[in-house]
Amino acid sequence: MNASKQQSPSSQLLIEKFTGLVAAPFTPLHADFGLNLAVIPNYAALLRGSGVSAVFVCGSTGEGFSMSLDERMRTLEAWLACAGTDLKVIAHVGHNSLPDACALARHASKAGVAAISAMAPSYFRPQGVSELVGWCQALAAAGEVTPFYYYHIPSMSGVNLPMLEFLIEGGVKIPTLAGIKFTHNDLPEFLACTEFAEHRYDILFGRDELLIEGLKRGALGAVGSTYNYAAPLYQNLIAEFRGGHLAAAQEHQNKAIRMIEICNGLGVTHLAASKAIMKTLGVDCGPVRPPLLPPTPAQQLTLISLLEEMGFFNFACKA
Repeated sequence: MNASKQQSPSSQLLIEKFTGLVAAPFTPLHADFGLNLAVIPNYAALLRGSGVSAVFVCGSTGEGFSMSLDERMRTLEAWLACAGTDLKVIAHVGHNSLPDACALARHASKAGVAAISAMAPSYFRPQGVSELVGWCQALAAAGEVTPFYYYHIPSMSGVNLPMLEFLIEGGVKIPTLAGIKFTHNDLPEFLACTEFAEHRYDILFGRDELLIEGLKRGALGAVGSTYNYAAPLYQNLIAEFRGGHLAAAQEHQNKAIRMIEICNGLGVTHLAASKAIMKTLGVDCGPVRPPLLPPTPAQQLTLISLLEEMGFFNFACKA
């Protein structure tokens, strides 16, 4: 992981910032919905070969909230076993039950992850920033010295609190607070968070279809589901952007938007469509778990046809 380090005068935490693409891997399942962890070594090799710098395990894309604690722990261990030194591992440890979330955080910390992260509880939800900080404080403490990232994803958690206020209060109360996984389309708020405290915190951008906008606002690292199968496209986007070729970067972003539109328009969830794409690349992640539905054979044919038409396989990850 390439990184830049900053030391805050008010904290001993040395923040090592993630840079480049962080894939949010799908959890491989058998047809009976049981874990298929034997897929992960080849999966990790595919991501490593595509220049992905880290993985965000058992988050939304990984169906973490559809899994038991034991399954989440075993999946994390499988990724750690084959990640090596060049593929860092971030563990999503969020849970509606705080004791269970703490158990996941303790496990991840002892297992040696690079960082832990958690979205807010989504049934009984925190009603204000102080409540959210208090919940995160207890969870982060269970992870001991492991860097903690709050996972801001209002579209799934239903919790949409001001993130700048979270950094202000959380920076005082959460000693291991390293940043935010920012999966929201509020670009002014993202910018405010990246610039806060002289760019102290690591604000990971989480909207694949808006990556170029995140880069314009200071994103160093980005977490996404489509980086699993289209990392080369985004690597080209980043390279063109860093080189000052904004028109070329936008062309790559437009291709990503079209690819995402195809997945979203199939008639199943983006997650289900994306898992089907992985099989075409030689990494069979199996079905999604109920209540989600996989694409029908006809939908899969439509998916592949539309992807071929837009030239997807020219920039897809290669095994």
